[in-house]
Amino acid sequence: MTNDPGRLLIVASNRGPVSYSRAADGSLSARRGGGGLVSGLMSGLGSVAADGGALWLCAALSEADKEAARLAGGTPPAPPGEVPVRMLDIPDDVFDAAYNDVANSVLWFVHHLLFDTPTQPGFGADFRAAWAAYVAYNEAFADALAQECAPGTRILIQDYHLSLAPRLLRDRYPAARIAHFEHTPWAPPEYFQLLPDDVAVAILDGMLGADHAGFLAERWAEAFLNCCETVLDADVVRIRPGSGRVRYRNRVTEVAVHPLGVDVAELRARARQQDVRGNALVLRELARGRQLIVRVDRTELSKNIVRGLAAYRELLVTHPEWRGRVTHLAFAYPSRSSLAEYRAYTARVHELAAEINAEFATPDWEPLILDVKDDYPRSLAACGIADVLLVNPIRDGMNLVAEEGPALSERGCALVLSREAGAAALVGEAALLVNPYDVSETANALHAGLIMPAAERQRRSATIADAAAARAPGRWLAEQVEALG
Repeated sequence: MTNDPGRLLIVASNRGPVSYSRAADGSLSARRGGGGLVSGLMSGLGSVAADGGALWLCAALSEADKEAARLAGGTPPAPPGEVPVRMLDIPDDVFDAAYNDVANSVLWFVHHLLFDTPTQPGFGADFRAAWAAYVAYNEAFADALAQECAPGTRILIQDYHLSLAPRLLRDRYPAARIAHFEHTPWAPPEYFQLLPDDVAVAILDGMLGADHAGFLAERWAEAFLNCCETVLDADVVRIRPGSGRVRYRNRVTEVAVHPLGVDVAELRARARQQDVRGNALVLRELARGRQLIVRVDRTELSKNIVRGLAAYRELLVTHPEWRGRVTHLAFAYPSRSSLAEYRAYTARVHELAAEINAEFATPDWEPLILDVKDDYPRSLAACGIADVLLVNPIRDGMNLVAEEGPALSERGCALVLSREAGAAALVGEAALLVNPYDVSETANALHAGLIMPAAERQRRSATIADAAAARAPGRWLAEQVEALG
């Protein structure tokens, strides 16, 4: 057992600050991990990471990850400036069933209100086998955490993949100081109870093993509190909307909202680098002076890309004056291609994009440019030159692109934002809020953004950037650590 009072343990399932690959000479090389969760945590760690007071636990994903972990006894040496990471060698069948068959195929869909109730086969023997793997997956993390715990250690467990880990760790190390943070929305009780009764109870009970449970928006925290009352019959005391205490099994869990913003200064500094500026020149050349509607998303079912494309098509139909005068840059990066639903959705995105270009393109105008290559500098460049940024998820825990785009905008951009994104509560009236299911309303908002005066775009972008900076990752993480005392 480690004797390191005051240590901070970050637990993020399959996401780590570094990942490993094998170089041509056979050696193992490390690179910075990707994704919004990693970026947010890394930006927020600050001095804690710099002085070596943090350790990150995650699953080893690749064979190179597993080999690096084995060679170093589970904790490969961190590259300079990176947080040390302990990688758990989870058996492939356990990882696949826990991560894909439960976390991403069931829990994610329930929290986003996207569970396929008409055709999903239901919760039979196959699900029960996968659920056993999910329990084993969480137990592996709880075992590893218990080995690292010492008096004063603080543990930050991230997201729905590890819903059971707080309670399992509490059973192994009762004195642990645990926070659990949920990066997705949370389903209201009537939807959450689609899950088998014992599974719904286990997930809530698991999270209530923590001292502190955090959410990105008030509505998600309220839904969680409502589930605790309805499903567990727990004693819930509300302090303010989205904030309260849950007493269950003779323990009290504090529930609070911690909106996640962005490090605006760091983001802008990155956007000034040559690779981003070079991409901006290329994209401006593609646009040829036309106004730009930009979206940057993973091709994820909740991101609502198909309805966004349908809204752009309707804009060109109902406002033909925009034909030849606007270009839509749609960056839709691959996501979860191991799941059939995602492959089918990605195919529909490509199909609709081709239909729009076939219907409206002219010899000197391509109305829609669909880019599926994950290219971070190109994405930053697109946000910087956008006239309108479209962020229309069906449901989203936060959505950092809605904050990053206006913060990066060179001239100010109009943000068309789904009211179902957690970011809507942060940016408020500075965005053009839309019902994500209403294609016509979204088309009208795109038009409103395109005709918005430059000064108004600049004012709105500055308001959003200020709101995002006020909730920078450092503050977001510090609040969770401070909640543990």
